[in-house]
Amino acid sequence: MTTSISIFDTTLRDGTQGEGISLSADDKLKIAQKLDALGVHYIEGGNPGSNSKDIEFFQRVKSFKLNAKITAFGSTRRKNSLAEQDSSLVRIAESGVPAATLVGKSWDFHVHTALQTTLEENLSMIYDSIAFLKRNQMEAMFDAEHFFDGYKHNPEYALSALRRAQEAGANWLVLCDTNGGTLPSEIHEIVKRVSLELSAPIGIHTHNDCELAVANSLAAVQAGARQVQGTINGYGERCGNANLCSIIPNLQLKLGYQVLPDEKLRSLTGTARYVSEIANVHMPVGQAFVGNAAFAHKGGIHVSAIMKDSKTYEHIQPELVGNKQRILVSELAGQSNIISKAQELGLDVNANNDKTKKIMDDIKELEHQGYQFEGADASLELLLREAFGGAHKEIFKVESFKILVEKTNGQMISEAIVKINVDGKQVYTAAEGNGPVNALDNALRKALMQFYPDIEHFHLSDYKVRVIDEKDATAAKVRVLVESTGLDNSWSTVGVSNNVIEASWEALVDSIRYALLKMSKIEGAQPESGSRLGLVNH
Repeated sequence: MTTSISIFDTTLRDGTQGEGISLSADDKLKIAQKLDALGVHYIEGGNPGSNSKDIEFFQRVKSFKLNAKITAFGSTRRKNSLAEQDSSLVRIAESGVPAATLVGKSWDFHVHTALQTTLEENLSMIYDSIAFLKRNQMEAMFDAEHFFDGYKHNPEYALSALRRAQEAGANWLVLCDTNGGTLPSEIHEIVKRVSLELSAPIGIHTHNDCELAVANSLAAVQAGARQVQGTINGYGERCGNANLCSIIPNLQLKLGYQVLPDEKLRSLTGTARYVSEIANVHMPVGQAFVGNAAFAHKGGIHVSAIMKDSKTYEHIQPELVGNKQRILVSELAGQSNIISKAQELGLDVNANNDKTKKIMDDIKELEHQGYQFEGADASLELLLREAFGGAHKEIFKVESFKILVEKTNGQMISEAIVKINVDGKQVYTAAEGNGPVNALDNALRKALMQFYPDIEHFHLSDYKVRVIDEKDATAAKVRVLVESTGLDNSWSTVGVSNNVIEASWEALVDSIRYALLKMSKIEGAQPESGSRLGLVNH
């Protein structure tokens, strides 16, 4: 019989302690719904009453029909007091949620230094607080803070903290590697002993200070833990929490545990990227399982092999976690990369096609000039469609643009004037922005809106400028990467020039052309005159 593992998500609580992460009540509610759709079993929403955002979250989440158990967070009662008179515990009981997690001390050093109380009083605090939750008909989880450090220093006291929680009726005893300094072998050994000595089910909560949070969580499960706590994308204080986006597929696909239904697991990548977008934190492209480059292939030998059988360079099928295989095209590419990418787009191409050799040479030359297509799939697709698409339809043609920048009353104002041609109709428009690139973006969109109203459904989500030739100082060539979001997807485009405005404009135009191509389903749209391929001379 397959062993089931419960997933406890603390993105909304522990995850928000990560540097640069701040979620509004609306953000937390959106993420909670996404986590519920993923199929996690517990969603820790925060501490009821600790701040206005958490208060609002717990009030509003009651109206949502979620399958996951919304869980409140708090700590054991104050020393030398009563649980019934502890305002934090009372607010948890009154919050209306079915479950709560209470953190308590299990390391004698912390009892003496942080709490400044006796070891026996700390055990009473644990017992009284868990018992209070149980009297209020709540599922109670005891997070034994610093458990592994405490165990290594004084194992009997660390175990006594767990025993008191168990005696009070705790449903889960969660062992926390709070400082993130324990090794997987130690985790396995300690969890094994705890599992043998106590009857309550064990959970694991690890931090990533040694880059071992995922490995430690897996080791704990193999030693007997049946609940794993972590966050989406590993968000959390210092170096972060255990990354559920790696833990879940490793448990299910590698170790054979039952974690999520297969159809839910296929939404993992989408969930990770959605949370990243809401948190306004860009995901590392190389993040395991769900990163944009997790199943990307660049070397020609690799691509040639995966075209024969993807198992040659992929440890799982990317679709199992909702990701996809990507073929990168760059100066390292062979014909296999070009052929695979073009075939992925439904273009007629083969290894003996002269066009293939020419486009490969063109791309290598463009990358020599400073372009980088491995991070700009949309620009690459436009190039390939121009080379292999056959008949072309020009979506729009830019005739000219002008930018005015003025500083008045201490404020910088940018205005862009754009002249384009759409199906023989000339459009002349102007728009302001908070900078020249924003003004250009606004003006171009304004000009196209009457022809393509769906353009309002996507937006620029990231903008990066990279100096290519640093020795040339302010006259250096720059590469601009623009990421846009919409169409239930995101895409990136690239522009290169000695003029940052021209490079930005090139990337912006590609971004909009790509979106219109997808929305209008116009096959093989031709780049405007002066496209990158026109820059390469043979």
